[in-house]
Amino acid sequence: MAKKENNEEKNLLGVTVKKEENLPEWYEQVVLKAELADFAPIKGFMIIKPNGYSLWEGIQEKFNAQIKKLNVRNAYFPVLIPESYFKKEAEHAKGFAPELAWIQSKPGDEERYAIRPTSETMIHDSFSKWVRSHRDLPLRVNQWCNVLRWEVKQTKMFLRSREFLWQEGHCVYASKKEADKEVLLFLDEYKKLMEEELAIPVYTGYKTEAEKFAGALYTTSLEALMPDGKALQMGTSHNLGQGFSKAFNVKFTGEDEKENYAWLTSWGISTRLIGAIVMVHGDNKGLIVPPRIAFNKLVMIPILIKGKEKEVLNEIKKLKKKLENFNPILDERENYSPGFKFSEWELKGIPVRLELGPKDIEKNQAVLVRRDSGEKKFVGMEKIESELIKLLGEIHHSMFNKAKKFLNENTFEAKNEKELIKGIEEGKMVLISFCEEPECEAKFKEKTAATSRVIPFNQEEKKMKCVLCGNEAFRKTFFAKNY
Repeated sequence: MAKKENNEEKNLLGVTVKKEENLPEWYEQVVLKAELADFAPIKGFMIIKPNGYSLWEGIQEKFNAQIKKLNVRNAYFPVLIPESYFKKEAEHAKGFAPELAWIQSKPGDEERYAIRPTSETMIHDSFSKWVRSHRDLPLRVNQWCNVLRWEVKQTKMFLRSREFLWQEGHCVYASKKEADKEVLLFLDEYKKLMEEELAIPVYTGYKTEAEKFAGALYTTSLEALMPDGKALQMGTSHNLGQGFSKAFNVKFTGEDEKENYAWLTSWGISTRLIGAIVMVHGDNKGLIVPPRIAFNKLVMIPILIKGKEKEVLNEIKKLKKKLENFNPILDERENYSPGFKFSEWELKGIPVRLELGPKDIEKNQAVLVRRDSGEKKFVGMEKIESELIKLLGEIHHSMFNKAKKFLNENTFEAKNEKELIKGIEEGKMVLISFCEEPECEAKFKEKTAATSRVIPFNQEEKKMKCVLCGNEAFRKTFFAKNY
């Protein structure tokens, strides 16, 4: 009877649709059944469960270590922003106006307050008090926090929710040259994070005028391609110029003893990276966690044979202590078959599974199973630790190479609008010569729902014709539909 119940539970536990047949339903099932998140009582919001938050902690840990080497200090600023602060920078205020959520004013309040959609205004007000001299520069501050943007688009857990978690870095420099250099520095740190830790390849470059951050001089971005052919903006790094400095009076006395307006930058990534991990790496069994950000890199399953239970459990507990650096999970639950446990931990994406039974003990070995490929390996006890280290590295590279192959195979250059539209309909990132004019982009977006994603770096500028309008163009730009 117990076995029958376990089979029924297994059917309920597993993903019931195929990724290649119904991606939206597959994605939602993986997020829910792998216990990454749950729906909140308020539309467009989500509850991040421990499994999901563990991924965010892994991202935080890796990125915090990177930025601290660059003398970035973490801080925290208020969640409420006065309405007057938004009005100080007109372009920024206009850009965020549709997404602002206001709290109800109380008697005695002088003005309304918005829940933070981003913190440029609040932080720049503080910078105006903190910065006095060129000796105070550069100033680099970061905060990990939540933000709220009242999205009108259809929401999807992690990929597009009204409230999300992120980090936002804000820096002050004495010159445009310094600001330009560090915009690219932090963008490169993001690229390292995504490719070397999350195993997700990205394109980097500039945003068009239509797609840049509201109030920025220019925006740089990282774009990934999801399995449904939609691009996902993975992170941004902006040169904000001196507009916010002039609005918030961020000045410093230079070496020439003259007063100067500072140059400001900002950069951010969010919990949408978790959605990207699910989309890019997951399969029909569920989630696959990139090993370098997995807290639990190993799950250990004892194969219990009647009369040998105690022996197997004793040996696997000894092995668990030996492998503590991998934060292993020991699944010694009774009344669940090994097969049920295999399916559950495959669904939750643990990078490696270790199996140990009586025959393995006799042979002084254990079985290691890769989550990404399902490949099994029999490993002698004395080599378990070194083999795990090697295996986790191989899994990372295999996951990255698979994702890179998908990106390469679904990227091409179109010579005319017909080819562009066909490519977008087929779910590809399409490169075209583009004039970069907002009016031209708006017309194409209205026609196809696709937008410019990124203008790749290091292009040799030359005279071309815009594929969309025929006007003069000097650079090429990627287009795609996006989340």
